[in-house]
Amino acid sequence: MLKKGIVYSVSLSLLAGCTGFDSLLEGKETLLGSPHSGKSTVPVVTVVEDEGWESFFEKESEVVVSPEEPEEEPATEEEAEEPAEPEEVSEPEAIPVVANPGAMNVMVNKFWSLPEGYRPADLIKPNVPFSFGDENSDRSKLRAEAAESLEVMFNVAKSEGIELYARSGFRSYETQEAIFKNEVATFGYEQAVLYVALPGTSEHQTGLAMDITAKSVGLELVESFEGTAEGKWLAENAHHYGFILRYPKGKTNITGYAFEPWHFRYVGVDIAEEIYAKGITLEEYMGDVREF
Repeated sequence: MLKKGIVYSVSLSLLAGCTGFDSLLEGKETLLGSPHSGKSTVPVVTVVEDEGWESFFEKESEVVVSPEEPEEEPATEEEAEEPAEPEEVSEPEAIPVVANPGAMNVMVNKFWSLPEGYRPADLIKPNVPFSFGDENSDRSKLRAEAAESLEVMFNVAKSEGIELYARSGFRSYETQEAIFKNEVATFGYEQAVLYVALPGTSEHQTGLAMDITAKSVGLELVESFEGTAEGKWLAENAHHYGFILRYPKGKTNITGYAFEPWHFRYVGVDIAEEIYAKGITLEEYMGDVREF
């Protein structure tokens, strides 16, 4: 009887391990389940004979584990961070090259470029005051016809009490490239292209453009030059000497550049006077307007 009692207790313990002994005492449905014709609601106790009880105890208890959903394996770094497909970077379209780089009315802008390595053969230094002193460098030079007209204009201005200073004339492709890269690094691309031409598309490379300043603005190139006596004199008189204000106010949508009251371009007296009289740009005069 002692052995049978032990077996009975062990059986109850095993049942308690599977379903919870407390639920057995409370008679919860989790253990007994719902009544069914083929299912007994009373736990069946198995009586083990004396000769087999030792082997019964030696058997390992079988623990029933409820099936669990398989754990998802963590995503590998490659799966978690799939590299984005590289965007297709289209090569910038080549800018057409002008056929008449040596003409006085040649138009170079964001849509027309100069031939590779272009450098005018007739560059000379005009006899005018420069903001950087008596330096014989590329920036002090213009093509011969433009240089001679610049001298006349400066002399007439001086006779009328207007003292002008030349600041930047011819620029090679390499110099323009260095200036553009510096502007991008300092102000960003979008701002840079408003004030500085891409290499090969600068009017300075034609040898026909000169940036002009005065002591009233500290010999700098600033928009406030427009309101000075020197800036006003140039805007009203430069066309008499073959120069035009190349990037006038309110024409950025046509020229592609912000207003530059210091940038004057030589085109010859006849063309300059017509452009001034009509209040138009070189693009409009040439009939090649592509608005931005």
